[in-house]
Amino acid sequence: MPQEPFWTHPVVHIQCIARIKLTYCLALNVNKGLVFASDSRTNAGVDYVAIYSKMTTFVYPNNRTLVLLTSGSLATSQAVINAIKADLEDPDAKFNLLKADYLHEIAKYIGQLSQREQKQHAEAMGKSMMSAESSFILGGQIAGQPCEIFLVYPQGNYITASAETPYLQIGENKYGKPILDRIIGPTTSLEDAARCAIVSLDSTIRSNISVGPPIELAIHTNNHIEAPYRTSLNVNSTMYKSVQKHWNEGLKRAFNRLPRFEWEKPVTK
Repeated sequence: MPQEPFWTHPVVHIQCIARIKLTYCLALNVNKGLVFASDSRTNAGVDYVAIYSKMTTFVYPNNRTLVLLTSGSLATSQAVINAIKADLEDPDAKFNLLKADYLHEIAKYIGQLSQREQKQHAEAMGKSMMSAESSFILGGQIAGQPCEIFLVYPQGNYITASAETPYLQIGENKYGKPILDRIIGPTTSLEDAARCAIVSLDSTIRSNISVGPPIELAIHTNNHIEAPYRTSLNVNSTMYKSVQKHWNEGLKRAFNRLPRFEWEKPVTK
C-alpha cells in the first residue's frame, strides 16, 4: 500500500502548524485609490516571536507605484524581494518591475520567483517539517492605468479583486473579514477604508496571538504616482488607541440596542 504523506500524521501535522509563520495583511481597492495594511509579527511557535515588516514599496514617480505584502515563510518572501531588487539592478535581466506594461505581468513574475525559491528549498524544509510557502498581495498603479490589487498564491497563480469584493487578504484573515464585508465598497472614502483596515487588523490581533502590532498602513491616491502615505501604529499610538476605544464602545452600544425577546418586554396592562 502507498505510504501517506508525512504531514498527514497527526503529531507531525500539529508540529507543522506550529511552525507556520502566520500573519495578516490586506489591501482595499476603492474609487479614490488603494489602502494596504499589515501586522508585523512573525513566529515559529510561542517561544520565538519577532517583528518584521511585511510591506515593501517600489516607487518610480510619474511611472509606477507598487506595494507588496507578504505572509507565510519569511525565508521565501525575503528571497523573493531580494530577487526583485537584484533584477532591477541587472541590466541584462529578462524581466523586472520596470519592464512590465501591466500590473498582472508583475503578479505573474512574483509567482514565478516564489515557485523558484520554494522548489530550491522544498526538500530541506520538508525534512524539517516546515512549509516554504508564501503568499503575496501586489497592488499599485502604472501611469495611465487604473489602480489594481492581486493576490499571488504559493502555487504561483493569482487573482484580482472585484467590484463586489474590492479587497484581498492573506494570512489569518477570518477575524478581520466581517467588517470588510459590511463596510467596504467602491465608493468608500480612502480615509474610511484606512480606518476599516485598522479595525480589521485590531480584530485579528485581539483573537489570534500569532498576529501583532505594529500595524503598517499605506495609502495610495488614484493617479498620484508618487510614494504612498505610509505610517506605523504601535500599541501606544494615539490613533490606534483611539480607534480601539471608539470601536469597542460603539460595538457595546450597538449590542445593547439590539431588539429584545418577547419575554423580556415589559407587560402592558
